[in-house]
Amino acid sequence: MNPFLFQTTPNVLFEAGAVKKLPELVAKFGAKRVLLVTDKGVRGAGLTRDAEAALRDAGCELSVFEDVVADPPSHVVESGGRLARETGAELVLSIGGGSALDTAKLIAYLARSDDALDSIYGVGLAKGERLPLILVPTTAGTGSEVTPIAIVTTPTHEKKGVVAPRLLPDWAVLDPELTLGLPAHVTAATGIDAMVHAIEAYTSRHKKNPISDGLARQALALLADNIRTACSDGRNVESRSGMLLGSMLAGMAFANAPVAAVHALAYPIGAIFHVPHGLSNALVLMGVLRFNLPEARGLYAELAPILDPAARDLPEAEAAQAFVTALDAICRDCKVPASLSAVGVKVSDLARLAEDAMKQTRLLVNNPREVTYADAHAIYAEALGAAAA
Repeated sequence: MNPFLFQTTPNVLFEAGAVKKLPELVAKFGAKRVLLVTDKGVRGAGLTRDAEAALRDAGCELSVFEDVVADPPSHVVESGGRLARETGAELVLSIGGGSALDTAKLIAYLARSDDALDSIYGVGLAKGERLPLILVPTTAGTGSEVTPIAIVTTPTHEKKGVVAPRLLPDWAVLDPELTLGLPAHVTAATGIDAMVHAIEAYTSRHKKNPISDGLARQALALLADNIRTACSDGRNVESRSGMLLGSMLAGMAFANAPVAAVHALAYPIGAIFHVPHGLSNALVLMGVLRFNLPEARGLYAELAPILDPAARDLPEAEAAQAFVTALDAICRDCKVPASLSAVGVKVSDLARLAEDAMKQTRLLVNNPREVTYADAHAIYAEALGAAAA
């Protein structure tokens, strides 16, 4: 058996209404000054209200940084780090989607470390100290609450990652009640994002291991069993719980067996066209799966019965195709946009998208099949519905 290293968030609390227990968790660190990292949409929707009230009632001095935006720009992250220092924050708490959680990881790090943000892009470069960190997701998609990864958009509109064990939070708090109000289109996009995490972890060429495999399979089962209901009946607590748990397990998986070409091709869409990350993944997912089939057929066949029990007795090639077909059906049933044109991409944009995707070498090396510029261009063209040129 190949050697491997598996790391994840040390403490997970999963419970409806769990945000009301945040004061107990904060007290474990002896923290009185707390910086809440979120965005205006999440706070305006009242998703931080119970947590804020509980912390203030417990005597915490609460400062709020709500300037997070999708695909957080580096200047926003740096601004949050400065606020943490100015307010003397003793702990960072984030309630929000993946962008807020990613931003909070870096704010907690920058507040205690002397490192500049530009100096820690890459793998294993953030080695300093950070403030105690508690992450509370409001979407079932990124799994950021259990990953050592934070993605930042640079001033040149390139997405760069900080990947280091220091970014793993002390606590992940999963409260399915926070996801009850998610609109169907957000539920679909973030849910597909989580499914991509599970699939790419299971098929990753590097660091694939028995623990990540087990987590990926369980995650995919939970997500597939619940995503349609969560989209059609957003107040169903059981389906929301299944989605949130599935998202977290997929996050644990891909944090240790990294993602690949779907994410590499999705990043430029998000960075250039400001498309939410989950939707960016969904738009290129089917093209990448079809592209990978020749090399990933055996692994797709192993996953196929999770999505389609009838695939259990099929020959490998047919089972692999059934897996792709079942995912396509989930995307259609959940009304995920089927074309890049829906987010403003034109044929003239394909070359730039392909060029930027090829810069994502950290991700592309994990793909089951090597991706060239021509391959990336063709996948984008397929997603646009245009002929590859």
